[in-house]
This record gives sequence, C-alpha cells and structure tokens, in this order.
Amino acid sequence: MKEEAKEIHISPWMHITGTGVGLHPDVILPTSGHVYVARLNGYDMPDESSAFQQFWEILKFPEYFGWNWHAFYDCLSDLHWLSSDYHILIIKSADLALSKDVAARDEFFRSLWRAGQRWSYIKRPEGVTLSKLSVILSCDKEATSSLAERLSLAISRSGPSIA
Repeated sequence: MKEEAKEIHISPWMHITGTGVGLHPDVILPTSGHVYVARLNGYDMPDESSAFQQFWEILKFPEYFGWNWHAFYDCLSDLHWLSSDYHILIIKSADLALSKDVAARDEFFRSLWRAGQRWSYIKRPEGVTLSKLSVILSCDKEATSSLAERLSLAISRSGPSIA
C-alpha cells in the first residue's frame, strides 16, 4: 500500500482517497472505450439491506439478484447488462458504509476486493495497468488510514482462495 497525501492505492483496482484529494485520471480512466461510472454514498448504506438496495438501483442489478453476499459478488463479477467496457464505482463516505454491522461491512469490502480482482487488470500500451473494474473509496482525510486498515483486515480474512 502506497500512501500519498491521504490517497492510498490498495491495488490497481482499489483506491482510498480523502475528500478533496483527487486521483489522477490515468489511474482509473481508460484511453478509449465505454465507461460506466456509479456513484454511491456510504451514508445511505448503514446496513446490509440498504447496501444491496443502493447497488441494485445504481448498478441496475438484474431482477434475479438474490439479495445476499454471494449474489452481490456474482453481480459485481459480471455486469454484462451495463454494456460498457470499464466500470468505476465511487463510494463517497465509504467509512460509513454498513456502520451498523461490522461482519456485513467486512463482507462488503471483501466482495468489492474480490470482484475487482476477478476483473483483474490489463496492460495498456504505455505500460500502465488498468482494471476493468475500479473501486474508489472516498472519506474524510482523517479517516483514510483507519479505512485502509479495516479494508486490509477484511481482505486478509478472505483466505487463500479469493475467487
């Protein structure tokens, strides 16, 4: 993990940034292709049910979405219904997401991590890696380090088989 001015790069597909600290566009934007950008707010996702509802509405999850963590991960790993080449999830106030349920919050972050890893990353002609699914977790600058620690703990609990 590299930290610069409250911007933390967890992986090529996951970043934490403090409010007012922007990511350089080359980190997340492709040089060409269709991009779907979804903006969510952790404040609007205090529990599992509201998190599923937000993603279902904003990412247009299919009717068959099962409203559980396995289905959540499956939908994030697919996204074929969005007819785009790249997907960017921006979660504002990410430190507040699922604040009422620590176990669900860990599963939420694990699912985001696993989905990003599943989409993997590609080599661009310039030699830069870029994921087909990027997750930007935004929070107050003061909360970036604690969010990174929480995320690292959640990811480490996913065990050796992440996919």
